[in-house]
Amino acid sequence: MTNSIQRFLFKELNIRGQVIQLNETWHSLIKDRHYPASIRQLLGKLAAFSVIMTNGMKHKGRITLQIQGSGPITLLVVEVTHDFKIRGVAKTNETVPDEATLDALLGDGKILVTLENTQTDHNFQSYVDRVGDTIEETFENFLSQSEQLPSKIWLAATDEGLGGVLIQKMPESDSLDADGWDRIHSLTTTVTDQELTQLDVESLLHNLFHEETVELYEPNEIVYECPEDRERVTNMLKSLGEEEVRSILEEQGEVVIHNEMCNFHMRFNSEDLDELFAEKPSTIQ
Repeated sequence: MTNSIQRFLFKELNIRGQVIQLNETWHSLIKDRHYPASIRQLLGKLAAFSVIMTNGMKHKGRITLQIQGSGPITLLVVEVTHDFKIRGVAKTNETVPDEATLDALLGDGKILVTLENTQTDHNFQSYVDRVGDTIEETFENFLSQSEQLPSKIWLAATDEGLGGVLIQKMPESDSLDADGWDRIHSLTTTVTDQELTQLDVESLLHNLFHEETVELYEPNEIVYECPEDRERVTNMLKSLGEEEVRSILEEQGEVVIHNEMCNFHMRFNSEDLDELFAEKPSTIQ
């Protein structure tokens, strides 16, 4: 199974690309979420695009894509670190159909990109203008403007897997082959969701471009990482104060903390709270 992103190059045409395919990593990200197809597809496509953006990072840090809207999706966020550790979640305020347009899902929601540089402790934020009827058109417009290269992207997210292909026309491409870009673009439009999500990278590229010379680079592995940070949770409970936390225990029988991003619960009973709020013995010097 594949969990990677790889660059490729049509050296004779001066056209570059990236192909992303996630299987186990994607399954872990959506495990027990029970998203309808429309939300799963949107989350997956944002996840794929986040990884593509991360593949261009030149420093240590994190890229976060976040959507907040007035539609049924109130929050959708994906985080990817420079070393390709990914996590994400979608939240809704109502029942969402399996098929829905982007406008129906997001309303007037905006897409915010945050680029975090942990080496300089500096964050850069920008909004992605929503262009066209699909999220792919929005991403194409963003890349074409930010990288100053004509860009086309194909994305698919199903229960089986997550996949995508990006192609970009580099300078002087037309001087090498005047029809090269149109030919590669036409070939890529034949790709199916099944090919994007189920074929391995080499098979996918062969199916699309078997008459072209393609140079494929080493892959970067993508892993799902969402650790249960118990210390962070206990610090949060301490910040609430013992009286407040014990009142929750008395009212509900236990204190349950749900981490929505990572989709796990931490439970605390009376004994857990006794230990949490126990005074440390004083030390006599």
